[in-house]
Amino acid sequence: MAPLHDEKAADDSTQRPISNILFIIAMQTEASPLVNKFKLAEEPDSVFPKGVPWVRYNGKYKDLNINIVCPGKDTTLGVDCVGTVSASLLAYASIQALQPDLIINAGTAGGFKAKGASIGDVFLASDVAFHDRRIPIPVFDLYGVGCRKTFSTPNLAKELNLKVGKLSTGDSLDICAEDEAAILANDATIKDMEGAAIAYVGHLLNVPVLFLKAVTDIIDGDKPTSEEFLQNLNAVTIALDLAATKVVDFINGKSCSEL
Repeated sequence: MAPLHDEKAADDSTQRPISNILFIIAMQTEASPLVNKFKLAEEPDSVFPKGVPWVRYNGKYKDLNINIVCPGKDTTLGVDCVGTVSASLLAYASIQALQPDLIINAGTAGGFKAKGASIGDVFLASDVAFHDRRIPIPVFDLYGVGCRKTFSTPNLAKELNLKVGKLSTGDSLDICAEDEAAILANDATIKDMEGAAIAYVGHLLNVPVLFLKAVTDIIDGDKPTSEEFLQNLNAVTIALDLAATKVVDFINGKSCSEL
């Protein structure tokens, strides 16, 4: 299907200097280096509903107010609340409470070597779509895939020499045959568990979203995904930290239209 253009994010607000950036990051391991890099402090007085495990860090970096939010740990099992449900809820609540000019969904992802991805590569997503929302009814099928263009940042991609590719999102770490076929149909280079959900919320609430994804595992490689992900997580998070810092440095002093 043809991607939906995020026309709502291309209004006059893109001409104002960016002052308020919101990072949405699924795992604490992915967030911690950036929290330290930007010298952010955890906010004990939560702007979120009582009882949710969501965590917020805030501070100033150069001319920017930066918030990093994470969905936190599952209150029963103690693991990171990954996936589309937590991501979409957190994105909605954070936009309402913090009123960001720009969202950056930073995190790790699987990559396809057949599409040019290698361990440690950092990609900007040009398009996002779901691969596990199968609704085989006319028009509902297109809604399920939810393919849309992301907020365009050609100057940022060129200046930082970042790879650009399409992102496919689903709630499972592994891939069944149906998911694999859908990912191929999405022409995806990278795969995650949150991106398209955050894109949907950003589109609804008229906030531009960038997707910065570092490759931890090669989906079409010869190693089990879970094993390769855990093996590379810490090292790849360092690459993500460096790329995200460069992105924020580039953004400082610019409007969305200059990205």
